[in-house]
Amino acid sequence: MNIAYRFRIYPTEEQKIFLGKTFGCCRFLYNQMLNDKIQEYEKTKKMLKHTPAMYKKEYPFLKEVDSLALANVQLHLEKAYKNFFRDPKIGFPRFKSKHHSRNSYTTNVVNGNILVESKRIRLSKLKWIAMKKHREPAEGLCLKSVTVSMEPSGKYFASLLYEGYSCENQAAEPDYSTARILGIDYAMQGMAVFSEKIETEEAGFFRKNEKRLAREQRKLSRCVRGSHNYELQKKKVARCHEKIRNQRRDYLHKLSRKIADGYDAVAVEDIDMKAMGQCLYFGKSVHDNGYGMFREMIDYKLAWRGKKMVKVDRFFPSSKKCCQCGRIKKELKLSERVYHCVCGNEMDRDRNAAINIREEARRMLTA
Repeated sequence: MNIAYRFRIYPTEEQKIFLGKTFGCCRFLYNQMLNDKIQEYEKTKKMLKHTPAMYKKEYPFLKEVDSLALANVQLHLEKAYKNFFRDPKIGFPRFKSKHHSRNSYTTNVVNGNILVESKRIRLSKLKWIAMKKHREPAEGLCLKSVTVSMEPSGKYFASLLYEGYSCENQAAEPDYSTARILGIDYAMQGMAVFSEKIETEEAGFFRKNEKRLAREQRKLSRCVRGSHNYELQKKKVARCHEKIRNQRRDYLHKLSRKIADGYDAVAVEDIDMKAMGQCLYFGKSVHDNGYGMFREMIDYKLAWRGKKMVKVDRFFPSSKKCCQCGRIKKELKLSERVYHCVCGNEMDRDRNAAINIREEARRMLTA
């Protein structure tokens, strides 16, 4: 397995200028190669095969930056093309914008061109850059590549990708008939409801910071576009968004780590979060919960520990089925938040669904 560590770096002003050139050259080359591919296909109906070296003669400024960064641009474009032909719903590759695209580039480790120490990192065509290495990578890993990125707030980060990470191997499969399995049901309030009682904090970090963000955005709207004050205020708005994102990710990382350590398997409902965010005007609340990100975190953290995550079919009647007697209601309105059954079972609707998801996953694992 591959594992990535993300550290903040503190480049000097001279290094920031070089990183800015690299971001710009990668963006320019991507757009140029995409444009040439489109034109060639319109003329000959064939796919153009070209490399970054073919553009350096016409555009000499491409020689100033890391050649491996330009090579990765070609790989990213080819991957975007393959994804589009594999699934047209993903969409055709789009041109990168200077103002809206993410500023980043990826370079590979070749012949010791990248060195990492305790408080600094050296990249190709750059001197040593100060780095906040807040954790040490696992032993026995081999550095594969480094992705340098700049956030809209002006902060720089380096993502170090290592290969050779081995997950925990369990000697034998646990007995899932008696194993600890956690069922999770999506809920608009609080992100999720669990089959067992788990202490969680109140989520909804965007809602908590919404007033402050709106105030900073109003100030930005009054500034003259392109002025010095406009650029300063734009960074303040970016810092507000960054704080909300960091709060959400920190909360989800801690909760997913707690669940992955305490249970042998986790059962979730295989719901389409993109479709959920597009219906009934729930988009802001759905994205604020970050439930899709939460499922991904649980999935890879369970895999690291040699455990499993089970996805129950979205059409399984988890909400309509009674978790005690097994009866299934024909109709259940969304406004009914308490589940009532003729057997006398009365409990929270989402908790009942989470228990049913857990038991369905147990049946799937023991089958």
